[in-house]
Formats: sequence, C-alpha cells, structure tokens
Amino acid sequence: MAGEPLRLLEGIPFTVKDIVNTKDVRTTFGAIPYKDNVPDHDAVAVARLRAAGAILIGKTTTPEFGTKCLTDSPLFGRTRNAWSREHSSGGSSGGAAVAVASGIAPLAVATDGGGSTRIPAACNGVVGLKQSNGVIPHSQVADAFGNQTYVTPTTRTVADTALMMQVMAGEDASDPWSIGVPARDFVAEASPVGDLSGKRILFCLAPPGRKVSADVAAAFSASLTTLEALGAELEEMPGDDFDVEPIWRAINHTAWRTRFEKLAAEHRDELSDTFLKQLALAQRISGVDYQHAMFDRTMLFRRVQALLERADFLVMPTILRTALPIKQDLFGTIEIDGEVFDHVRPNWFPWTMPFNMTGHPAVSMPCGFGTDGLPIGLQLVGQFRGDAELLRACAVFERAQNSLDRWPDTVLPSSIM
Repeated sequence: MAGEPLRLLEGIPFTVKDIVNTKDVRTTFGAIPYKDNVPDHDAVAVARLRAAGAILIGKTTTPEFGTKCLTDSPLFGRTRNAWSREHSSGGSSGGAAVAVASGIAPLAVATDGGGSTRIPAACNGVVGLKQSNGVIPHSQVADAFGNQTYVTPTTRTVADTALMMQVMAGEDASDPWSIGVPARDFVAEASPVGDLSGKRILFCLAPPGRKVSADVAAAFSASLTTLEALGAELEEMPGDDFDVEPIWRAINHTAWRTRFEKLAAEHRDELSDTFLKQLALAQRISGVDYQHAMFDRTMLFRRVQALLERADFLVMPTILRTALPIKQDLFGTIEIDGEVFDHVRPNWFPWTMPFNMTGHPAVSMPCGFGTDGLPIGLQLVGQFRGDAELLRACAVFERAQNSLDRWPDTVLPSSIM
C-alpha cells in the first residue's frame, strides 16, 4: 500500500513459543516467576522474521522452560491436541504445533531440545524440523559450545518450512556454530522436483526392546513403500546404540540444575512438582557422569556419520504411538497397545533425542492416521548441514502422500495462546 517492495513474508502472521524472546511482548517461559517478564530485544530468529515482514500475533504455550514432552503451563493450563480434546499436543512446543494445525497461523517458531518440535508435529499432523546445529542461530542458549537445543520452524507444509528457513538461517555472532555456515536458497532447493531415484535410505522401526503400536508400524511400512515407489533404495539398519535417553538426561538435567537451582530455591512454591523433580534427579549426576555422557555424545555422532557415509537419509517413526492422554504424567506409565511401560521418554520418543546430540537435521512428516483418528509422524534424518537436501526429499514424499487437504474438526480453546 505504501508502494514499497514486498518482503519475503510481508503480512504473514506467525506465532512464537513462549520460551523465545520477543521484544516488548511478554515471554514467560511458562513459569510463574517470569509471568511479567518483557524482553527488550527479539531473539535473532524472531528479529529476522519481523524484518522480512511477518507479523507476530501471539505467543504459544510451553511447559516450564520447555523441560518436558507434554505442553501444560502453570500460567496457561494444558494445550490439547488439535485432533482430540482428550489427548495431549505433545511437547514442549505443543502450542506451536496446535496453532499451525488448527489454522491460527501458518508459521510458528518453536524450539527442540530432545524432540520438542518433532514430537508435537507428529502428534498434530504438521511439519516439524530440527535443523542442523548452527543453521539457525540460537542467540539465547547459555552454553553455545555444548548446545543441543534449537530454535526451529513449525509449519503445515514443507514449502512453508523452507520459507521460514530462508529467513531464519544465516550466521550470527551470538552463535559460534552458525559462523561460516554457507547460505542456501532453501525455497528453490527444497522444491519437490523429480523423485528419489539414486537416493539410499537406511530405516529402522525401533531400537531393540522398544514396542511400536500396530498403527504406527502400519503407517511406517506404508511410508517405506511410498519412498521405494519414488525411486529410493531401502535397507534396514540395526537400532543398537540409539536408545540414548540416559545420556540425553545426564546432559540436560545437569544443564537445567545449573540454570534453575537458585530459581527453585527462591520460588519453590511457584514451580510445578514435575519441574522440581527433574532438578532433583540431576543431583545424582556427578561431573564425571556428565563428562562420560559428553564422550558418549561424540561416539553417537560418529556412529550416525558412519551410517550416512553409505546412505543419504535415515528413516524411522517419530514417536512409537500416537498422542498420549491429556492428563498424562511425565513420571507416570505409558500404554502402547495394551502393554504398560514405566518410563515415557525412552518408550515414546527414543528416535528424537539422538539427533539433538549429534546435530544432524531431522524432520517429522505427517504420514497417516491411527484408528483413534490421531496423526502419525515419520522422521527423516539427513546429512550434517544437508538441510536443503533433506527438505527436498520431504517435499517429494509430501507430494506423494497428498495429505494436505485434511484438517482437524475441532477449534481448540484459547489455552494454546
């Protein structure tokens, strides 16, 4: 209207997870002690979206400091699944995924420290990318050098994810891993041109000893058939040494204790029991335990690198059953096709945590629905810094799936915002 050139995201609405800084807009981290926190600056990713013309329309719910795979906040309540009010949206970026799935905004800024973008993407039937380490600068992370958390895009389509990447990616002085990362034309390079001929894919249903629901197993098998029909060469890989939740927990709980122990001492009555229990668990982890976990992280990176020396992509289910009940307790049991297991993380999303630690790009793609009517996600993992190539493969798969015309029936309560 002003006669100026249109920017890439001119007038496009977007949301930001309430753990990512937004200038002059309340950022609570889902925690009562921060209920009145108003940053004086944007996170780098947010600033870039605004500079491209996008319009921030709201913050989306996160559990306290994004520390669990379910989205409920002492400030804003539970975020329900876009497809079922009786089920969780996943977490910790559940608000972001539901905002996209239910049509509130086409673009959402999320975060991912162990699956926090991909888990809710799978639960709500949207595209959730955890990009390679450094591709999108993380200007808020306390330990930039040991970082395994990411500021991420969540969208309904691969094309929209590429659009967000086009704007959000690029080096920034705040993030050492971003420096020197080459610029990519994600919009052009991630278009669904051609098929997957010549591409080699290693796949695995689950790490040894982990149960997969019949619905997820069927959707996974159908997805492999689709990938093969697109020309990809498939080979099954062993899932040994991928059940890494103890390593992930040692690193993350230690970081959380270091960051939040003083806060917990001063505001114990304002913080949830689940959050406090996770901090307490970190007291059992010694400095030697932490360093062993970091050594194991390096070994895991080298294992994934070795696999990707003979393949273009790895493929596995994002989560091993559809969304959990709305009142699920992080420290409660998890039920999969009638069997009950004691721990949620290793039995629900063993496949997401490894790639936070290795830094490889991993994306959850919608790949069907269970008999309960809930979405199912397929995770594809690409070469380190091969984000554009991974997105192109996802775009080709998305086109073959032809699932974009299906929307949830429910309009959710305002607790997601």
